[in-house]
Amino acid sequence: MLIDRRGLVWVGRRRPKWADDGSAHIWQMPQGGISAGESARAAALRELEEETGVVSVELLAEAPGWFTYDLPDELLGIALKGRYRGQRQKWFAMRFTGTEREIDISPRRGHKAEFNDWRWTPVSELPRLIVPFKRQVYRDVVREFRPLLRPTAPAL
Repeated sequence: MLIDRRGLVWVGRRRPKWADDGSAHIWQMPQGGISAGESARAAALRELEEETGVVSVELLAEAPGWFTYDLPDELLGIALKGRYRGQRQKWFAMRFTGTEREIDISPRRGHKAEFNDWRWTPVSELPRLIVPFKRQVYRDVVREFRPLLRPTAPAL
């Protein structure tokens, strides 16, 4: 969860391949996989940079446990590269300390673009922006990190 100085959360809009009409817009926080031999924290920082270009962060917290979700039956074999039934996720809260000029969602250094748009949003909107099968994870992440969502200074 990337939090700005106003206490808003960064979300990006994706167009998943499994959306049948091509018009679905799904907003989510940055996330990604942990490589072999990589710590969860290092993976979170790497994925954040790969997906958003952001490197100017202060780590605020690591959720003590893992969050999981299962795909609905109609997406088995389609979503998550067709190889997984769901995900197990480790979440971190980070304060964005840079300027918005740092945010870059374009493809770079061999990585495809994960998002086609982005915005800062109030935490109360997060669960309704995500696909239904991930909503409980987002509710749990919000509950875990809500105390960290206080504004710290005006946005740059």
